[in-house]
Amino acid sequence: MGRKRLITDSFRVVKRQRRDRDTKEGSPEDGLRPEPGTAGVPGGTAGSCNAEVVSVPADAPSGGSPHPANLEMLKQFDLSWEYGPCTGITRLQRWERAEFLGLSPPLTVRETLLEHKGDPSFMQCLWHGYPL
Repeated sequence: MGRKRLITDSFRVVKRQRRDRDTKEGSPEDGLRPEPGTAGVPGGTAGSCNAEVVSVPADAPSGGSPHPANLEMLKQFDLSWEYGPCTGITRLQRWERAEFLGLSPPLTVRETLLEHKGDPSFMQCLWHGYPL
């Protein structure tokens, strides 16, 4: 009886070429590293990229979400299947449906949703952006 076949037997074997230690192939002398001051831009100097400047409103929060603990709580509410499916409806509709069915959803979720009623990051479920 022959050797047991593996799933990897159907793939072509690809091996990387080894570096020669005597010639130091792949060392910085080969020019593989960018010159100092070029900022990794081929043929450019530091600050020479054509990036578009975007202004940030003064009232914008400085870094991350303003309420990460609340968003984490709502994420856990989305991941909890005991309150029924959450795709296709808002979090508040899901909370109200669970309350109607007697599933006792957390009141803190409803309070958070009512505080941030106009914010889609709070109202829409975790999978809102994915097609059904």
